[in-house]
Amino acid sequence: MRALRLYLVQRVTAAIMAPLVFLHLGLILYAVQGGLSAGEILSRTQGSFFWAFIYGLFVLCASFHVSIGLTNILQEWTSLKRIAAANIAHTFGMGVMILGFRAVYAVVF
Repeated sequence: MRALRLYLVQRVTAAIMAPLVFLHLGLILYAVQGGLSAGEILSRTQGSFFWAFIYGLFVLCASFHVSIGLTNILQEWTSLKRIAAANIAHTFGMGVMILGFRAVYAVVF
């Protein structure tokens, strides 16, 4: 049952992240073609709770997604037991989350 829940969480996070990735790439293309500088982009995102929500959601989904996937990879490719693989993967996922939220904070606030 636990494996099924993790499988579903990973699939749901992937489904949430997919449109966010396309949105992010589209914004990059728009900014590059528009000739916007980094300063101009940051001035547009400062104080925007919309962008804080969008990128915060992306960070949250990515950290859970990577944690589950890395656990499975470590279990399949190494001789680690499930609990050891999960501890390593969750630590990595927490690092992704912390760094991601720091980036969101820096860009938005």
